[in-house]
Parts: sequence; C-alpha cells; structure tokens
Amino acid sequence: MKQLDIFIAFFRSSMLGYGGGPTTIPLVQKEVVERFKWMNNEEFGDVLAIGNTLPGPIATKMAGYIGFRIGGVLGMINAIIATILPTIILMVILLSTLIVFKDLRWVQGMTKAVVPVVAVMLGVLTWEFVQSSIKGLKWFFTTLHIIVALVLIEYFGIHPGFLIGVLLVIAVVKPTNTTEKKKKQKGLSA
Repeated sequence: MKQLDIFIAFFRSSMLGYGGGPTTIPLVQKEVVERFKWMNNEEFGDVLAIGNTLPGPIATKMAGYIGFRIGGVLGMINAIIATILPTIILMVILLSTLIVFKDLRWVQGMTKAVVPVVAVMLGVLTWEFVQSSIKGLKWFFTTLHIIVALVLIEYFGIHPGFLIGVLLVIAVVKPTNTTEKKKKQKGLSA
C-alpha cells in the first residue's frame, strides 16, 4: 500500500505540475506534507534546499530522495518513474495534438491562464517557508536573508545553488547556541 501511495503522490504532482520542476514543488509539498504526512514543512524545506544545490531537475531529485526515505530503493525507483511517466505520456499525446491546434485563440489563452495559478502556488509555498524561517531565525534575520539573497541573485547573478551551499556550510561549521551551552556546561562541571 505504501508503494501505491508513493506512486499516486508523485504521479499526481507531476501530472498537474504545468511548466516543469519548480511548478511541481508546491504540489509535491501538498502530497508529502499535508496529505500523506511523510514529513513536516521544515524537513521538506531541507530536502528542497539540498535538491537545489545539486545539478539536474528538481522534481526527480526530490522524488528520488523522498521515495527512498519513505520506501527504500523500491520507493525511490517508484517515485522517479511516477514523476517522469506523466511527462512521457503527455509529450506523446499533447504535442501531437497541440501542433494541430496551437494557433487557436483558446489554446493560447489556456497556456497564458496557467501562469498566474503557478505564480500563486509558488507564492503560497514561499510564504510557508518564510513563516518556517521566522520560527527559527526570527523576523530580522529572515528579512536580512531574503534581502541579501535577492540582491546577490538578481543584481550580481549568483546562482541560488551557491548561496544554499554556502548557508549549508555555515550551518555545519558554526556551532549553535545549544552546542555552545553544552561546551560551557562541560567546562564548568569539570
């Protein structure tokens, strides 16, 4: 039953994710966090951050990792197949159909109408990540991270993967407050 759930979650996300990997992220989050409750928002955010630092399509990286985490190697294969299968099916069916009807106004309107919906989905997911960040970093540091990232990405052309990688290295190297407190307590008790 778990393998079927994995397949359904990633097939549905991939089938409804119009426009590629980034548009499927909110859909995967709905399935993985809200519907099946395989992980929480913070864990999902971590998977997304790590996935963004690696090369390749984000949808298949996330599917592979989450599938492996939930169902082992079989779950990983299952999730990846469920993620790429809709694309294969739709490419064969829709491209042959769209080529015939691409110049019709309703087809052009349909493709333009999807863009705002995707923007709203990504905006909702972004707001959920901001709220999660505020819990850990508070408003000031969350806002500072957003502004610095925006400036570095938009004005200096730095790839988001590099920023995420730097933040991950800082998080690993810099001791947290609890680590520092434990060291101080050991020093006082010795």
